[in-house]
Amino acid sequence: MALTMGAIGVVYGDIGTSPLYAFREAMMTIARDGQAYGREDVYGILSLILWALTVIVTIKYIMILMKIDNHGEGGPLALMALVRGCFYRNTMAFMFVGIASAAFFYGDSIITPAISVLSAVEGLKVVTPGLAPYILPVTLGIILALYIMQARGTGSISTLFGPVMVVWFVVLGLMGLKHIGDDPGVLNALNPYYAFSFIFTHGKIAFVTLGAVFLAVTGAEALYADLGHFGRQPIQLAWIWVVFPALALNYLGQGALVLNDPSALDNPFFKMVPVSQLMPLVVFATAATVIASQAVITGTYSLTRQAINLGLLPRLIVRHTSDSNSGQIYLPQVNYMMMIGVLILVLVFRSSDALAAAYGISVTGTMMLTASMIFFVVWRLWEWPLLGAALFTLPLLAIDGTFLASNLLKVADGGWMPLLVAFCLMTLMITWVKGTIILNGRSRKRDVKLEKFIATFKERYPDIARVRGTAFFMVSDPLLTPTSLIQNLRHNHVLHDKNVILSLKIEPIPYVDPHHRSLITKINDDFSVLVMRFGFKEAPDVQEELIRLNQNPTVDLNFDWEQTSLFLNRRSLRAHPRYGLPAWQDWIYIWLNKNSSDPSDYYRLPIGRVIEIGRHVII
Repeated sequence: MALTMGAIGVVYGDIGTSPLYAFREAMMTIARDGQAYGREDVYGILSLILWALTVIVTIKYIMILMKIDNHGEGGPLALMALVRGCFYRNTMAFMFVGIASAAFFYGDSIITPAISVLSAVEGLKVVTPGLAPYILPVTLGIILALYIMQARGTGSISTLFGPVMVVWFVVLGLMGLKHIGDDPGVLNALNPYYAFSFIFTHGKIAFVTLGAVFLAVTGAEALYADLGHFGRQPIQLAWIWVVFPALALNYLGQGALVLNDPSALDNPFFKMVPVSQLMPLVVFATAATVIASQAVITGTYSLTRQAINLGLLPRLIVRHTSDSNSGQIYLPQVNYMMMIGVLILVLVFRSSDALAAAYGISVTGTMMLTASMIFFVVWRLWEWPLLGAALFTLPLLAIDGTFLASNLLKVADGGWMPLLVAFCLMTLMITWVKGTIILNGRSRKRDVKLEKFIATFKERYPDIARVRGTAFFMVSDPLLTPTSLIQNLRHNHVLHDKNVILSLKIEPIPYVDPHHRSLITKINDDFSVLVMRFGFKEAPDVQEELIRLNQNPTVDLNFDWEQTSLFLNRRSLRAHPRYGLPAWQDWIYIWLNKNSSDPSDYYRLPIGRVIEIGRHVII
């Protein structure tokens, strides 16, 4: 029950605020076309919304994707890692799909707070038209406060998310239930006949309307992304017993209200309550949209950490805001970039009507890419026949593709914005991946095999001095000699009594069992190799793991912290016009590298024990 309530507060915050604008925008596509809507138009649009919720959310996400997890975790990058694990070669294509999915998610993460908060605050002009000039300043103030608050952590606030959103969904259901009686004929919308009838009788306007109908299911991708936080059953129970019934009742109530009172079309959600209850509803709706925005923000932090660990982004500053929950993190660079993006959106579009045109493309893009990866899971992991896997996923691809094509019609009206954000982020991630591959390839040509180094280092450096203590030399590949070790011998002519080659490996699974995290191999009396394994959703904490190993009597790794040093290799990059990436990508890669987080902070190395040895590298 506690997990189910938590899922209602976090997972369904985005989709739970869609009634503020989804039905209105879908109906307005008819009005903007200069047509007067009829009864069957209302039935048709409501039927499209209800069956979109049924097919996309209930069938695709609740029934299918909930069964496809990467060791209990979901989300586009977890799915990408799972699919790549099904193949042994030519998996760069799946990495590209994962990069595109993540890029679209970032586009969604800046639109959701903007449209959600703005649509809630717009209820002020329903209270009284004289408050309309204050909508924009109030929205900007709420968004600014929301992002500034992130640095303090959200642990204490998030405990309120579940109860508040449970009340929100109860209110949504009661509002709708009250107005269904205004025109009980609205229940005909439950019949899918009206959805197909609307599509086949309205031509182009029906195709445009599908883009607005899709606003009702934005936020569905959060169900899969938060699978690891709450588990399959709580998310399913929350949808079946609370969220879906409340949304269905509210949409039906809005439809009945518009049938009974056509003047309510300009804002049917807020006109469902008496004037005396408008201001409390505006405040409550604003609180719900802040919760929905918070869920997207924390989801972006989690996705960014996954992308860093999977090598899709450079290291960024990760601050832990909770001593007990490693999932509560704060990324200041990401936070302020998102804040600037959201504020710009609000200032440029100025209304939820205008923002609705930009919404949907990024979400449909993510859903389309997710559906394409489902095919490979069903084919290779579930071991279905190729034809059976194709027939299974083709309907999902067709539905997502139809909604994507409809949303692409809105590119000129604002849909260019999420596409631009996704394109820029894809460029950054692809540049980082390609640059890292080139850089590692060049480094390997100069690197010395560890086995060869250990066999010959006494001959190559006959005058080295031995000092007391233990030295850890970090390296990406444990089979290679760390550059910092060679540089230390070459320039300082010093070698410690104990020398450990330390390599960190990020596995394509969310979490690694702490008891199987580290593998120590003793080569001789001078050298050992220590490999630490972390999942892509974990925060690599080298200091904590070293302390645990040092306290374990069964592990042959005894050292004194006061006589311990950790050596890192610091590379200073220089571009070359004839090698590697194109010049513009060289500039981007070097800029990303310069602005990446210090490895001492990211890997949580012991403060005061780190020694960095630098060298120039041409990329």
